[in-house]
Amino acid sequence: MAGGGASRKISAASARSHTRSSKSKSKSSLFHKGILKKFLIVFFMGFLAWAYQATRPPPPKICGSPDGPPVTSPRIKLRDGRHLSYLEYGVPKETAQYKIIYVHGFDNCKHHNLFAFAASPALIEELGVYTVSFDRPGYGESDPDPNRTLKSLALDIEELADQLGLGSRFYVVGMSMGGNFVWACLKYIPHRLAGVAFIAPVINYWWPSFPANLSNEAYYYKQFKPDQWSLRVAHHIPWLTYWWNTQKWFPSSSVASQSLDMFSPPDMEVLSKFPGPTEAQKTQPRQQGEYESLHRDLMIGFGKWEFDPMKLENPFPNNEGSIHLWMGDDDRFVPVTLQRYIAQQLPWINYHELTRAGHMFAFADGMTDTILKTLLNVKE
Repeated sequence: MAGGGASRKISAASARSHTRSSKSKSKSSLFHKGILKKFLIVFFMGFLAWAYQATRPPPPKICGSPDGPPVTSPRIKLRDGRHLSYLEYGVPKETAQYKIIYVHGFDNCKHHNLFAFAASPALIEELGVYTVSFDRPGYGESDPDPNRTLKSLALDIEELADQLGLGSRFYVVGMSMGGNFVWACLKYIPHRLAGVAFIAPVINYWWPSFPANLSNEAYYYKQFKPDQWSLRVAHHIPWLTYWWNTQKWFPSSSVASQSLDMFSPPDMEVLSKFPGPTEAQKTQPRQQGEYESLHRDLMIGFGKWEFDPMKLENPFPNNEGSIHLWMGDDDRFVPVTLQRYIAQQLPWINYHELTRAGHMFAFADGMTDTILKTLLNVKE
């Protein structure tokens, strides 16, 4: 009996001790769980704060501001107070027979006017050609436009023409990414156009009139992998464009990184004979920051357009002007298959496809003169 009682007393004491130990462990476990929960909350909030900052681009360095680049070229003041910088070439506009507005491409500026440094000066003089190029918003010395759209740039071009006194009609030429905004001119200011030329124009793979199989083939099999991701981000999640093109974890735009890998052999042949870029051509395109220039271009050019170019009507039904699209068959930047489809759908476009030519064919010997004479309908 005594042994049994002692045993029961020991068991009871042990039980009480075990209970106290269990409660202590339980409290300790809850304490550690509470710390872990707080840590995870703090970590998550910190991650969100980092992510928010990482996706926010720095403010642009506005030309003419205390911390911005100087203004070195003439500018006009637009309807909304922005400034648009421009450069004029050729004969004086007061005596010119032809007036051309040139729209520069991606990562370029007004100093990249094709007709200013690739056309024959003698031909420019003989034909009486005046040409003006301008910095698109955010590029060079033109103020950024955070509300930039395809339509707003077409209206910028119209206002530039009016303030410079170019008359009721003028020619518009766009190269590469500049071609996107020439489509906008055909949509929004067709009544102001005397003629149009697209030179290796960039295409938005998400235009609704493209057959899915054709655009998918061009996108997945013709476009470089890093650029596929950059364009996909610009189209589907544009607010992530800045982060995607500045982070180092995943491949970003090879065009923005100025990689030579995208150039075809014909391009490399042209580039081998091409003089190096001037200081202005090297430094001015991105001098206000990459977001309002390069990244904004990607978001607009490859975003959702407010119109379908293949639904446009011929702006020259009475042949009072002409539209030309020039393309190389070995262009690694822009798939030629999509240009061919556009030409089939819009028969009023005069399509010129060059064999063994890449994206830079316009800079080959004599090619710019050919493009110019064809646009102006000059007979040999």
